[in-house]
Amino acid sequence: MKDLLSIRSYSTRPKEHAHSYNQLVLPLQGMINIRVGTFNGKVSPRECVIVRSNEMHLFTAEKEARFIVADLKKLPDLIEDSPHIVFEISKPLSQYLLFIESQLENEFSPAIEQAMLNTFKLLLCEQRLTPKLDIRINNALLYIEQNISEPIIISDLAKVACLSPTQFKKNFKKQLGITVLEYITSLRMKKAQALLTHTDYPLQIIAEQVGYTSLSAFSRKFSQYFGLSPTKFKQ
Repeated sequence: MKDLLSIRSYSTRPKEHAHSYNQLVLPLQGMINIRVGTFNGKVSPRECVIVRSNEMHLFTAEKEARFIVADLKKLPDLIEDSPHIVFEISKPLSQYLLFIESQLENEFSPAIEQAMLNTFKLLLCEQRLTPKLDIRINNALLYIEQNISEPIIISDLAKVACLSPTQFKKNFKKQLGITVLEYITSLRMKKAQALLTHTDYPLQIIAEQVGYTSLSAFSRKFSQYFGLSPTKFKQ
């Protein structure tokens, strides 16, 4: 078999099976129930299921559920070595899946499909392989992504997660391995780096888009994070 990306849906009638190749299942909409290895539960958009070659697995899903499925002879090394069966995927990969869906639904082009597969594999290698998260923490992560240009305070995130601030901070670090503020800073600095590289926006606009009203505060944090100022980085 050759490596392949396809759009799938699963019926409500389960059928346990295995195949000689690896498979990654990435929901686009709706939820699936899956039993594979030691995992038996629900998987939703922004998550990826790893099904290894010759591993018995079983899916059920409602008729509105849709998935991108990647059939792969070989898994990327970081996924091959991962102890996780289900992991959270990044926003760029999640958005790229929508492009894959649109392309596969509307055009047959082997050259474009090969290019999409190559890009998909590159994005896979950028994943942090965060294990499936508590839905309360996941809701907080979505809130952070959607409000990255705004002030974000712990008490607001705790409310989104339906936890006390102390419980929220403890659970967040336990599941992601870093503090809330470290996570927010990382997202902001990586977005700033991308905007500096790929746009001609003034520094003040970039600062505001990553949550800083003060240009000097943004410049200090960027310099601390990357070891050089935004101005020097852009040169």
